[in-house]
Formats: sequence, structure tokens, C-alpha cells
Amino acid sequence: MTKFLLKRPIAVGMTFLALLIFSVLAWNTLPVTLLPNIDVPQLAIRVNYPNASPEAIEANVLAPIRQNFAIMQGVKSMESKASSEAGMVSLQFEYGTRMDLAYVEANEKLDRLMDQFPREMERPQVIRVNSTDIPIIRVHVTPTDKTDMLAASALAENVLKKRMEQIEGISIVDINGVRREQIGISLKRDVLENLNLTDEKVLQSISQANQELGGIQVKDGQYQYYMRLASELSDLEDVRNIPVSLENNEVILLRELADIRMENQKSVGSHFFNTEQGIVLNIHKQAEAVMTEMMPEIQKTLTVFKEEYPQLQFNTSQDQSVFLNAGINNLLSSLLFGGLFAFVVLFLFMGNPRLPLIMGVSLPTSLVISFLFFKLFQLSINIISLSGLALGLGMLIDNAIIVLENISAKQKEGVKLLEACVQGVGEVRGALISSVLTTLAVFIPLIFLSGITGVLFYDQAVSVAIILAVSLGVAFVLLPLLYYLFFKGKQRAKNNDSRFFLQVLRVFDRTHHVAFKRPVVSLVLLFCLLPLGFLAFEQLDLKGMPKMDKNDAVLTIDWQEPIDLLENEKRINQLVSPFVSAITKLDSDIGVPQYLLTVTGGSLQQSSNYVEFESAEDRKKYLAQIYKAISRAYPNAEVTVEESSNAFELLFAQNEAYVRVKLQKGNQDLSPEQLNKLLASFPVKGFAEGEALYQENNVVFSIDEKRAQQYGIRKSAIITQLQKVLTDYHVTDIKSFANVLPIVLSVGEELAFDRLLKAQKVYNDEEIAFVLHDFVKYQYDQRFKTILSDPSGPYYDILLNEEQVEEHTLDNIRKWAKSHSLIVDFDGAYFDNQENFQQLIFIFSISVLLLYFILAAQFESFWQPLIVLLTLPLGVAGSLLFLWIFGASLNIMSGIGVIVMLGIMVNDAILKIDTMNRVITQNKGRQYSFYEALLKAGTMRLKPIIMTSITTLLALLPVLFMGGLGAELQKPLVLAVMGGLTIGTGTALYFVPLLYSVIKKNS
Repeated sequence: MTKFLLKRPIAVGMTFLALLIFSVLAWNTLPVTLLPNIDVPQLAIRVNYPNASPEAIEANVLAPIRQNFAIMQGVKSMESKASSEAGMVSLQFEYGTRMDLAYVEANEKLDRLMDQFPREMERPQVIRVNSTDIPIIRVHVTPTDKTDMLAASALAENVLKKRMEQIEGISIVDINGVRREQIGISLKRDVLENLNLTDEKVLQSISQANQELGGIQVKDGQYQYYMRLASELSDLEDVRNIPVSLENNEVILLRELADIRMENQKSVGSHFFNTEQGIVLNIHKQAEAVMTEMMPEIQKTLTVFKEEYPQLQFNTSQDQSVFLNAGINNLLSSLLFGGLFAFVVLFLFMGNPRLPLIMGVSLPTSLVISFLFFKLFQLSINIISLSGLALGLGMLIDNAIIVLENISAKQKEGVKLLEACVQGVGEVRGALISSVLTTLAVFIPLIFLSGITGVLFYDQAVSVAIILAVSLGVAFVLLPLLYYLFFKGKQRAKNNDSRFFLQVLRVFDRTHHVAFKRPVVSLVLLFCLLPLGFLAFEQLDLKGMPKMDKNDAVLTIDWQEPIDLLENEKRINQLVSPFVSAITKLDSDIGVPQYLLTVTGGSLQQSSNYVEFESAEDRKKYLAQIYKAISRAYPNAEVTVEESSNAFELLFAQNEAYVRVKLQKGNQDLSPEQLNKLLASFPVKGFAEGEALYQENNVVFSIDEKRAQQYGIRKSAIITQLQKVLTDYHVTDIKSFANVLPIVLSVGEELAFDRLLKAQKVYNDEEIAFVLHDFVKYQYDQRFKTILSDPSGPYYDILLNEEQVEEHTLDNIRKWAKSHSLIVDFDGAYFDNQENFQQLIFIFSISVLLLYFILAAQFESFWQPLIVLLTLPLGVAGSLLFLWIFGASLNIMSGIGVIVMLGIMVNDAILKIDTMNRVITQNKGRQYSFYEALLKAGTMRLKPIIMTSITTLLALLPVLFMGGLGAELQKPLVLAVMGGLTIGTGTALYFVPLLYSVIKKNS
């Protein structure tokens, strides 16, 4: 096949040129993201139920949802949270579940449940969660006239949002902080009393005035018309002119009975940017969008907005493109540096300048063609897929050097150029294919890991398979063709060893001789790396993500007090004011957010504050001061500092406790006092209270039903009057196209609720008025702020950290729970880590077996594959030592680096053993000693091993000296690869032949 292709250079050249053209086109259309577009197996059902207590939401809404959703296929776990006016059900599915189908099924189930829900509650919303749900940028719209929030809200919803969504690549623009209008009605009590009118009769007149006729059609000859009532309300003036009938059949207009005005709807959430109230637009991109093309269009649109709407200020924050592009560009630069350094190092090691030129053509060709297959396999350009390309680049350099060296060696032996190309490729074809298969044997089983790890490794495994397949094609077809064309017309190849490499060769001869003088001692010294690596592992911190020096953070505050939205806003502005000069950007979502895509409910007492400082040092300094200020002024407040939202935090953030203890007393609810008595004897001291144990003050109303019956007053009438007194009572809606304008009976905000009760009247069936306060009692009480539940029902949770969980801790808790007739269950990171570790051990065992079987088939030996397997722990030890020495942690990025390094190490070890076998076989009948045969094999493999290691190390070295977010992300990966390759180079050069020699002589 090689000879056939070499005789048709034009056809082969045109084929590669066509592939390059299609690959460039594919590259321009590939989406650029930090991580693969992972369909996170999670659904959230958000419930908004104004003026409802946690108990009402749990009993009437969340419990039916849990019961019906528990039978959904693929549901792994289900939790619900009920709080004042809001609820949330979180469903976690098994990885691999079709989330598009699960989303449809969840909506269908909700539709069937609507009849069981309270009529006044709006339909719950089903929210999907995936890695693209993090907004790529937040746009803040602040009116220069602070009182004109209504106009700014209408413009943001109806114009700005829609124009942003027209930009190619944007999927949705989510909005928060908008204000909407309503028609407020405040009844004139003295007038109503004088006219002997009740509230109910006035409200009935308003509702009747807004009735619709329905879908009635009338026929007039050959024409057919739809009918509507002309009296339907359309604006504020229509409401003022609503007629109300009196007892003497006289009619009076509503304007004479009430004050009627346009006002802001009661809001449960707001948004502030740099202490100014405004509106925020969260911009979400499509999964296939190209970030580099989309962000300039967003900035261009914002420039147009600033010119067209000078009454508004436009600012941006949390630009994810900076984070995304930094990570991607650093890895792309590593690939670029790898190719560049490979080109330079080739000139340093090779005496013939034509060989570096051949490599200079083949390396970028392989990389570019790989992107065509990225398109075919629907991969994106991301950290995971590019790390696979980085591995493939190292193997491509190795394979290319092997092929070129073998062809040159054949030509030196006197073989003609064409035959030298054919034989040179043929001799190493089997070894190169086996090295590719063994590399894939390391990666492919990792796909079967459950959870996010398996999903992530899918992209890496496919990208590795792509680059390795392309590198084989280039090594078997393009390289011999280029060699043939570059050396055509020359009878004999020149010496391909530079002076520099000859010096390296002399050093290798001497060190090789020293190592083989005492092979057992040398092996023992090399094996000493294993305990050193284990000690390094014990010292390393285990984290999901590398530590990054960031200048921003999210400060989440729960005041743990029953305050309203205005008080929440006031506290935030007061606390932040002293630090305004140090804060670059302050982006606050206060109260309950209006976002469609949020999976967190929020409450009136909470706020989420994104704070950006000039530097990481300022962040550390001023966050500590803000925390102290909050603790000093509001000791009950709960304050947490989190990293700003990004795709990594969504996927890898470990928000769950190390161990969470879930307690239930059958179907019996426990009061705070009862629970405190039980927990006084809890076997673990110093535990943290979970969310279900948070308490708050509340007012408990009770109706004196006996007294109400004596006066002929219905309980429902008292409840209705309470609703009118304590909250804005919804009467009806004026609907015009997509706009809905509510009409509400407004509450007097200036009066305390007890004074309102004394001022409000309630009527019996004879329409005799009584003071509402005489039939209602109230008292202050403590209750649990939230109700947490799982499929078995509500529970109370206790959180334990790593230091509190010892060998018998869980058994002691089970015994304590049994003695108090409690049902106990556990979850948390402790159990997830155990499951992941067991799976990892199993998958690793499968990988090792696969690797062994492939190598045994290639080498036709049972012991030679063991040499390759024994090199892997040494490489891992080298990676761990480097991570420990340079103060890094063991995280997802350093884990990827270890796997990249192992792929290169396996390749070097396989080809070294293959070369030794070939030299020893060819030496039969010659005068070489066994040692000389091993030395010759080592000399043949010296150049590709050293060149591969040096080019890879030099390509990665600049990342260690680069600053910025992307470099911080890549440093653990780089350290793991550099440490493993440093040790791996030594194992390939010395450990493999030493162990080969010891086993061979004793077998």
C-alpha cells in the first residue's frame, strides 16, 4: 500500500490538500466553550405561591409533586424545599438519561396535577440544568432618573431583551429587577358606611364590569362576526367610571367610593448595580455558538443602546468569555508552542535540515485535519478535547521521529529510496498501531465511570482517538511521501545526527554503562520513587478545581430575620457604602429573583452579591472587613462567600456537606423545642445545623369560631377579610394583547397589622358590620424557616465535617436515633467519594487488564507487558511529587495531566521494548553481546524519547510563568505532565532496559 501511494504523489497531495480545506471550514464552525456541552441530569421544579406559608406549600404543592414524580424513570434522588411564598423540587437523574424526554414527561405530569393545586397559584415551572445555563455576561440597565423604573422596565422587557435575543448564538436573555404597574384601589371607608355599602359589593361591581362575552359568533347574511362586550375595561379611566348600584337603585361611580391610581406592583425582589437600583439582563449562549464571534456583536449592540437611550446607563459584569477564552487560549498556545518547539528541537538534534522541514509540514497538517473529525463527531473546542490533542501531539512527534529515523536507517544500509520508505514504515507499523491501541485502552474504560467524570472523559477519549488515528495516517502516508519527495535524486542519506545529539549520545553511553554495572541497585533506587510519591499524595489537598487567585466573589447573605424587601435593600447599601471606593463592581440580586433559569428560590431575607475588586489581594482584605461588619451589626445573619458562577463551578462545586444526617419522627412534626431537647444528647458534639433547623419569628392567627357563629359570621368571610387587610387583594385583570394589568385592593402600608384589624369590618349574612379584630387572635411564635423533604417525607438535617466523622460515628448515630424512635438516613460527599473511589479502582483494573492483553498479543510474551505496567506507577509518582513541590492540589485539571502523561509514557515504553526485541532478534548469529544489543536499542530510541519529552516540556513551560485566570487553571495540568515526563523519560531510558535485562537473564 505504501509503495502504491508513493508512486502517486499528486493524488495523495491533492487528497491531503482537500482534507485541509474542509478542516479549516470545520474549524470556523466549531463551538468554543470551556467545557463540553454537558446535559446535566437534573431538573428543578420551581413553585411561586404568594402569601403562602412553608407548611401550606409543602402540604398542598410539593408533597403531591414528590409522590407523582417518584415513579419517573431514571430518577436517582429527589429533594424538595418549602419556604415562605416559594418552593423547589430538585430531581437528580442517572447519567445517560435522555433529559429532553424527562423534561417533556415532567411537564406532562405537572399538567395532570394542576387540578390538585390551589387555584390561585400559578403553574409551577420546570427548569432544565446544563453547562450552558451559566450566563456568558450580565448587562445592567440603570435609569438616570431613579423614579422612572417602570419605563425602564417596559423598555428592557419589550425592546432591549428582544433585540439582544436576535444576535446569532444567543439562546435566551433572562431578566431580573423589572417593575410592573397595577391599578390600586383604596376604599373610602367613611363613604361606604354612609351609603351602607360593603367591600364585597364594590369588588363584585369591578369584576362584573370586566367580564368577557366569550367566543360567540353571530351571522349577518353572508357575513359572520365575533362578538365582544363594549363595556370591557381597557384603562385607568374605565376603572374610575365603573358604576356601583346602591340600595335605592341609584348608581354611583367607583371614583367617588375609592382612590384609584396607577402604582407599582408589590415586589418580592430587586436588583442593584453599584448601589443604584436597576434591571439586569442575563445573556445565555447556544451550545453550538462560537464565543469569539458572539461577544463582539454583544458589545456592538450595547454601543447602539447607549446612543439610542441616553436616559439609561449600561454596564456589564461577570463576562464569562474572559474566563472561557483564557483557558482555551492557554491550551491552544501550548499546542502552538509544542509544534514550534518541536520544529526548533529537530534542528538541534538532526543534522539534516530536510527532516525538520518534513516535521514542520506534518505536525500542523495532523492538527488541522483533526478538527474535521471534531465536526463529524460533534465535539467542541474545549479544555477537555484540547487536552486530548495535546496528548496526541506528543505521540505524533514520537511516531514521526520513529518513522523518519527508520527510513533513514534503511537508506544508510544501502536500500533504495522507494524501498527504504516502504520497509521503514512496514517495520514499525505494528508497534505504532499497538501503542495507539494501548493508549486507547487507558482512556476508553474511563468513559464508563458514572457521574460527571465519565461524561467529561468521553470528549477526551474521542479527541485522543481522533488525533491518534490522524497521526497514524500521517505517519504511514504523508511522512514517507514527504521523505521520498525531499530526498528524491539523492543516492544516500546524510548523517541525520547533529553534533549536539552526538554529545547527548556520549552522555547516555556513560550513564547507561553505570546503571548496568549494578542493575539491581539501580532498580531499587528507581523504585524508591513510589514511597516518595505516596508521601506526596498524603500531603496533597484534594479539590474539584485548582485554586485560582480571583479578584471577584459572590457574597450570599441570609439575615435570618423576618424583614421585608425595603429593609433588605437598606441593609445591603448601608454595609457596602464604606467600601464603595475599593469595589470595582457590585452586582446585587436582593429577595426573590425573577430569572426563568434559576434553580434557587431565594427569599425576602436573602441577597446574592457579586463583588469585584481591583486585585486578589483587595478581595481577601475587603471581604474579611465586610464579613466582620455584617457579623458585628447583625450577629444572626448567615454569610457565605462563594466563587463567581462559571461552568466549572456548576459541574464540580462541592456544595453538599461531608455527611448530612437526616432525621424523621415517622409522620410526626417536631416543634423547635422538642427538637432541641432531642439534639442535646446527639452523640457528635459541635455539629452544624442544616437548613431544615433554621428558625424565624412569625405571627400565628387564630379565628374565634364560637364567637363568630354567635354573631352569624362565616369563617370564610373572616378569612377573605384577612386577605384584604394583610395583603394586596387581587380583584381582576385588564388584558390587552400580551399585557396584563392587575386591579388590586391596596393595603395601607403605613399601619401595623393590629391597627388594620381594628379598622377593618366583617359582615354577617344580614350585612351587619362588626370589627374584624374582635374575631381574630394572634400571637408571636418561633417556627422552622424551611421544610426539607425527600421521597419519604419531611426531615430535619444535621451537618458533619470531615474531622467529626470517625470510624464508628455513623453507627453511634444509628444507635442514638433508634433509642429515640427516630428514622435516620445519611448522604453527602463522604458516600459519593467512596462510590467514586470504588468505581475508579474497578475501571483502573479493567484498563490494566486490557493493556496487558494487547501488549501480550503484540510481544507474544507474558512478562514483557508487566514492564510497561510497572512504569506507570513511577510516572504517577513523578506527577505527585511535582504537584507537592510546587504547592498545587490534586484536582480535575491535574488528573487530566496525569492521564496525558501516562499516554506518552506507555507509548515510549512499548516502542522501547519493541526495539529491544527487534535488535536482539536481528543480532542472532552476530557478534553483539546482550548488553551491546540493549545499548544499540537504547541508542535507536534515544532521539525520539528525548525529543518528545523536551518538546512537550518546553511547550508547557511558558504556562508556569504566565499570569491570569487561564494560566492558574492550567498550571496543575502542566505540573502533572512535567513531573511525570521527567520521571518517565528516565524510566524509558534506564528502567525499562534494566528490568528487561534482569528478567531476561533469569528466565
